[in-house]
Amino acid sequence: MVRVESSGKRDNGAKIYEEDNFAKAHEYSKQIRASANKMVKGGVDVDNMLDLYYKTHLFDAPHFFDSFCIYIEKDRPLEKQFYLPRRKQLLPLAESIQDLEDGKLDLLGISLPPGVGKTTIAEFGLAWTSGRNPFLPNLIGSHNNKFLDGMYGELLRIFDANGEYKWGDVFPGLSVISTNAKNLMLSLGYSKSDDMRFKTISLTSIGSGNAGVVRAMNWLYVDDLVSGIEEALNRERMDKLWQMYYTDLEQRKIGDRCKTLMIGTRWSVADPLGRMEQLYGNNGRSRFINAPVADEEDHSLFNYPFGLGYSDDDIKRLRESWDELSLNAIYFGRPVEREGILYEPSELRRYFALPDKEPDAILAICDTKEQGTDYCVMPVFYQYGTDFYMDYIICDNSKVEVLEERVAQTLVNRKVKMCRIESNRGGTIFAQNIQKRVNELGGMTSITTKWTQTNKETRIHASAGSAKAKILFLDEKAQGYTPEYRTAMNQLCTYSIAGKNPHDDVPDVLSMFVDWQMSDRNNIVTIMKRPF
Repeated sequence: MVRVESSGKRDNGAKIYEEDNFAKAHEYSKQIRASANKMVKGGVDVDNMLDLYYKTHLFDAPHFFDSFCIYIEKDRPLEKQFYLPRRKQLLPLAESIQDLEDGKLDLLGISLPPGVGKTTIAEFGLAWTSGRNPFLPNLIGSHNNKFLDGMYGELLRIFDANGEYKWGDVFPGLSVISTNAKNLMLSLGYSKSDDMRFKTISLTSIGSGNAGVVRAMNWLYVDDLVSGIEEALNRERMDKLWQMYYTDLEQRKIGDRCKTLMIGTRWSVADPLGRMEQLYGNNGRSRFINAPVADEEDHSLFNYPFGLGYSDDDIKRLRESWDELSLNAIYFGRPVEREGILYEPSELRRYFALPDKEPDAILAICDTKEQGTDYCVMPVFYQYGTDFYMDYIICDNSKVEVLEERVAQTLVNRKVKMCRIESNRGGTIFAQNIQKRVNELGGMTSITTKWTQTNKETRIHASAGSAKAKILFLDEKAQGYTPEYRTAMNQLCTYSIAGKNPHDDVPDVLSMFVDWQMSDRNNIVTIMKRPF
């Protein structure tokens, strides 16, 4: 077997086929596969068409990771297969692994919830790239020896010529020619003479001392370098782990073609995956995939067939059994720095229902949306004496025209008397449109604008004490605690003075409210009935 590069040349430069012929051949393969699949679904000559369907995947499998994943499990019962039942959700990962292998990426970072298949698809990727490049060593690192033992055994299962995977069909003639279970190493080759000093795959725990023992020339793959939350929340240990990663693993990379695949829970902005994103996230040669377990309505994004993954009921149980910050890190991919959290959940005042009397005032404040990923945030406060109950909040990154209608409807439906709207950039026009729409709807809200000139971070930090003292937030078990309210509280309770904050709109709007109601006039607005 002659290994063919994607350029269409042998290693010695002899031409095998033109690149456009390669593309055409595999495009025809896809067309044939689509026709065969259609006939299978229609019940036409099922056995032959199914055989043809898998032959097209076999033709593509050495070059295309998606076909490889499908083909090697073709003889496994569907309910026991890994890839096809999860393909809808995992296809973006498969495509990114393809880009990594094709040299379009130098670094791929993946953060997904536990148990959705991120490690197994990485194992499939290792099996695929090792078949394509059996004489280039790959290095796998983790903090957990049991994890590495399990991965070593699973890779041997994939490579087993007599096993349930069809890896040997994709790479005929290749096989495992040496193993070392003690040191977790194995080599692939065509004969024993192909065995090398640096093995095709080596697995090692971080901190075990790898100088001169292992090497990465094809892939450096690291998985869950952080042992858990206690380590993640200790900055000194994170700094030490980062140094260990670089000296123990990153320095084992040899040559310009070696790529890095990193998988892990996003515990901290200071963990290795977080630091790599800070360093290389915008260089055009890196990609970071970070998917939560559920959408903002708490509908599962990983509800696989055969009872696999997470159901909506599972999400509900997670909400009930995990504390908010751990849940955010492990299941929603939101790294938190607890030592720098400005609004610690345990410090917040909570309530289940409004007091059983008319409020002194109903107020709202709106931080308008400026950019595509920004949120328009508008909390509605019910004032009782010197306390402000945040009973409703808009936290929405929809288009401006959608937000204008939502804001206007909320002001009218909630009978808000006064609303201040930030007037930075397009805020003044936004406020004019809202006032017009409120009037059309028969509302009575008086809308004012204020240009915010103070430094945002300084204002957020300075206002937090007053906000925590005067504002009450809905309890998570309260009836009005909607998914949108939860999104807003997640933004608030993960805002850190120690790290980078992807969304600061909610703490920002609370700082504006404090500035409006507690600082500007050094008193509290009280709306009273006329005495005559």
